[in-house]
Amino acid sequence: MSETQPTILDRIGNTSLLPLRRITPAKGARILLKIESENPTGSLKDRQALAMIAAAEADGRLKPGGAVVEYTGGSTGVSLALVCAVKGYPLHIVTSDAFAREKLDQMRLLGARLEVIPSEGGRTTEKLTRDMIEAARVIAAETGAFWTDQLRNCDQLSAYHRLGEEIWRQREGRIDAFVQSVGTAASLRGTAETLRGHDERIRIVAVEPAESAVLSGGPSGAHKIDGIGAGFVVPLWQDGTADRIERVSTEEARAMALRLAREEGLFCGSSTGANVVAALRLAEEMAAGATIVTVMCDTGMKYLKSFGELV
Repeated sequence: MSETQPTILDRIGNTSLLPLRRITPAKGARILLKIESENPTGSLKDRQALAMIAAAEADGRLKPGGAVVEYTGGSTGVSLALVCAVKGYPLHIVTSDAFAREKLDQMRLLGARLEVIPSEGGRTTEKLTRDMIEAARVIAAETGAFWTDQLRNCDQLSAYHRLGEEIWRQREGRIDAFVQSVGTAASLRGTAETLRGHDERIRIVAVEPAESAVLSGGPSGAHKIDGIGAGFVVPLWQDGTADRIERVSTEEARAMALRLAREEGLFCGSSTGANVVAALRLAEEMAAGATIVTVMCDTGMKYLKSFGELV
């Protein structure tokens, strides 16, 4: 019997969980980060991409020799490019100049073909998101490629159920709250489902851009936090998943990302900065000794050019 050969995809998941040491709450609660930058492309989205492709292979939506198409702000596209490179599927990505150039370059280097949609001043808006979705739909219809359609694809939830199990196991059940920013909403929803399945008392906090706080009833707007804040209530969002929704501005998120690099040695993107801002706010309401887990969504190496203007 032949053995399955290991690939880089086997390195997805089982990431570290580390406490913040210097950026800490005044009241003594503890904040831990799930270090998703340890995944092969340096992003949480490696989990999602592998789950979507594997499910489509299993049920025949994606056949040998088939192609894949997706719209993405970058990280999902990079992760899909990795998975498709390993598995041998051509990949067509619809993205925008609103997102980090490093991500677009990384997708191309991994073999993806890109269609870049112009943005309004480099900002993420509802119109931009919907234009990208429509462009991907047209490509899928015209070419017959499998469209992962990440904003609607429930297959990715299994990846985040696994993430929740990892957190529960690493903490041996000692966790009081989980905080995560909302892009497709799958990582928040899937992780929350697992953690609450173990302990329904765990508090769940969603994070969205203050400039486009549609989940908490605000108007759609423009922001520069990569990977989150589509500008409309995304299909995978479920009311009741989160106990509360925190609004964090682009400025607050980017400032915290710089603090994490300089004070903790954790070089991350602005979505992680937003997570930590929200976790610190929550910590002020919790008892000393409480444990809050949030996510280091990706590596700051994906944002070198955009962070360069801040230093």
